[in-house]
Amino acid sequence: MNQPDVVIRPAQASDEPAVMDFVEKTGFFRIGELAVAREVFCEAVSGKPECTYQSYVAVFQNKAIGWVCFGSTPCTVGTFDMYWIVVDPVFQRKGIGKLLSRFAEEEIKKQNSRLVVVETSGTSRYESTRIFYEKNGYLLAAEVPDFYAPGDSKCIYLKPLV
Repeated sequence: MNQPDVVIRPAQASDEPAVMDFVEKTGFFRIGELAVAREVFCEAVSGKPECTYQSYVAVFQNKAIGWVCFGSTPCTVGTFDMYWIVVDPVFQRKGIGKLLSRFAEEEIKKQNSRLVVVETSGTSRYESTRIFYEKNGYLLAAEVPDFYAPGDSKCIYLKPLV
């Protein structure tokens, strides 16, 4: 697989089964988090004008293999949250996450933004996730102990868009 063979396009309702399948297959998310992922995905592709989620998929050979979802942060000026970035485990470590992240950042820049915020877990299971963000220019700004659960802190990463 070459990255030029991967296309990023707006997510569609028909992508939901593939996206939810690989979100679950990562093994990173609890049942409640899987439900939120589905809710956010469905809201983003609903086409409702009041929806602020923006959802895109990375597609290889007509199949969704990655997903990124972001949106403007309420009550801020030029700040966006990157809510979800997930790659099918079969395609991880092939640059798809980086491709999705950079794509999202470019889309966010087009919307007169200045800052991207990402939140993730501080557990050892998420070490590769934190390393991914750090390698892609995100800076750890804060850690909230026991946020998600006892022993599971929330790590907040920032990336100024210049």
